[in-house]
Amino acid sequence: MPAPHPTAPLQPAVDRTTLRRAIGASAMGNATEWFDYGIYAYGVGYISAALFPGNTEEAVLFALATFAISFLVRPLGGLFWGPLGDRMGRKSVLALTILMMSGATVCVGLIPDYATIGFWAPTLLILLRMVQGFSTGGEYGGAATFMAEYAPDDKRGFCGSFLEFGTLAGFSLGALLMLGFSLMLGDATMYDWGWRIPFLVAGPMGLVGMYLRSKMEDTPVFLEAALAAQGVKTVSPTLGSLVTGYWRTLLVMGGLVTALNIVNYTLLSYMPTYLQRRLGLSANEALIVPIIGMMFMMVLLPFAGALSDRVGRKPLWRFSLIGLFLLVVPAYLLMATGFVGAVFGFALLGLLYVPQLATISATFPALFPTSVRFAGFAIAYNVATSIFGGTAPAIGSGLIGVTGNELMPAYYMMLACIVGLIALRFMPETAGLSLRDENHPARTQ
Repeated sequence: MPAPHPTAPLQPAVDRTTLRRAIGASAMGNATEWFDYGIYAYGVGYISAALFPGNTEEAVLFALATFAISFLVRPLGGLFWGPLGDRMGRKSVLALTILMMSGATVCVGLIPDYATIGFWAPTLLILLRMVQGFSTGGEYGGAATFMAEYAPDDKRGFCGSFLEFGTLAGFSLGALLMLGFSLMLGDATMYDWGWRIPFLVAGPMGLVGMYLRSKMEDTPVFLEAALAAQGVKTVSPTLGSLVTGYWRTLLVMGGLVTALNIVNYTLLSYMPTYLQRRLGLSANEALIVPIIGMMFMMVLLPFAGALSDRVGRKPLWRFSLIGLFLLVVPAYLLMATGFVGAVFGFALLGLLYVPQLATISATFPALFPTSVRFAGFAIAYNVATSIFGGTAPAIGSGLIGVTGNELMPAYYMMLACIVGLIALRFMPETAGLSLRDENHPARTQ
């Protein structure tokens, strides 16, 4: 299926150096966000033992629930940062969010343990996870919008795939650091203080990201819209007007994000815990399997993004959702056979998930006009992610506890794929559309 022809002139290409800098500045925020998720997911056993009371199983469940708490704050971040980014510009907001994200991650590594300060330890962790969630509520939507508005219209899928390359790179770096220190220091030292070191690395990452973003101009699309609005009295859209004017787009995007992130957080964040505690792999094996899978996915991302520029976003999403629905249970059964089976099972799920992951940053910003692009993306993405994405590890673990069935996370992913396919039916194809075409049917209701 060829990508539809744009109804407005293709966005003029910025020079390659500027485009590379824009992609790098956007991807660095994703890397910092997912670096935090990586060290938390891969260090949850150490974190739960240090900062929570109770036996091992209870402490891990508390730690997973705390991970989910940060996602409950993300919609508030989206409500705050999104309209601010549409009003003041993408660049200013993104410089603040990356500093808040990295600062909260660093502070987690500085929390005294439960034996020292008692319930203040989990309380401080919860507060810092909320700060992290609030800042992330503006980070991803802003970064994707920033990248999309810099990228040429006919290469937006390819350029956007590097944002998700940053996602996996940050997550993999966090996982590799946690694994590396575990191998180097040993379990006793890691439980004592070693788990804190990777959290401190987020500080330099945040400073580098802020520097890269501070050196960029705001996006050409935003600057043109701001220039066109000079001398014209405009009213900033409120949440009510956004919901009223774009309710169908918000619902469609919410359904797609639900499918995307149930798969995402089950596959990336929960998998190390699942492989170790449910399937019996060693701690190091449970860390190595997703790292190998993510490296495999990183190689595929740019190819999937470029393919979406040629055939459209919807065919890739349809292939991904149907493939996951049909093969997630066989993949989980393969992972249960042992380490080698886990590597191939995870790689299969990663292969099927890549078409979604590679096209997020190109698909969702194009659904909204420039005046509400940041806000619409941030609100729809973060509401769906907070309800269904960040809670996926805790729900998967809880369903296994209630039913005793180790395949419950796979069934939950199948349900998510059904939701995604329903939403995809109502999503307009946006490949090749100019972001400057404010009145295109894809952006009107």
